[in-house]
Amino acid sequence: MKKSTKKEIQEIKELFIENYSNAVTELKYKSLYELLISVMLSAQCTDKRVNIITPALFEKYPSVKELSLASLDDIKELIKSCSFFNNKAKNLIKMAQKVINDFNGQIPLDEKKLISLAGVGQKTAHVVLIEYAGKNLMAVDTHVFRVAHRLGLSDAVTAIKTEVELTKKFKDHLHILHQAMVLFGRYICTAKNPKCDKCFLTQFCKSKDGFKAR
Repeated sequence: MKKSTKKEIQEIKELFIENYSNAVTELKYKSLYELLISVMLSAQCTDKRVNIITPALFEKYPSVKELSLASLDDIKELIKSCSFFNNKAKNLIKMAQKVINDFNGQIPLDEKKLISLAGVGQKTAHVVLIEYAGKNLMAVDTHVFRVAHRLGLSDAVTAIKTEVELTKKFKDHLHILHQAMVLFGRYICTAKNPKCDKCFLTQFCKSKDGFKAR
């Protein structure tokens, strides 16, 4: 697939920022604790589903203190409609216990420390830091990966390598660009039947899928 030129990359960047300058996550949260849990649950699961699950979870376990003492079976029951709920339930409790034991009950806003928590990989850490602290980071989920490849911004075969390419090419405003690419991929540049008639980036599309849909 043909790659975008430097000029095209700059134009794509400007259009994303213009159209999504105020974009934020669609996950519903009221604190760093709630955001971290929501992002952990959102792996391989839709934000819509997570937002259905979390109110009851947060009501019963309003902080890491309560969550660290939770029954595994109870957490499983509360999140059972989420994909991979068995592993996620274990990780939620382990995460809370480590925050209590190693970080004095305060969720760290530091990438390495976040990644040290159970169930928190680089993508999850970056999403939390982007959303909560506006950090200049990129995170690549299925939507960002698809959009990056269709626009010729990356031909990397993994999410991590795609993240490296996007970070190198965009350089700044990454927190806005991450959210922009997520929402653009979720509602316009969809996996099946992309809405090319609503796309403001059609002139940059390198995808056969996109061209077919036009």
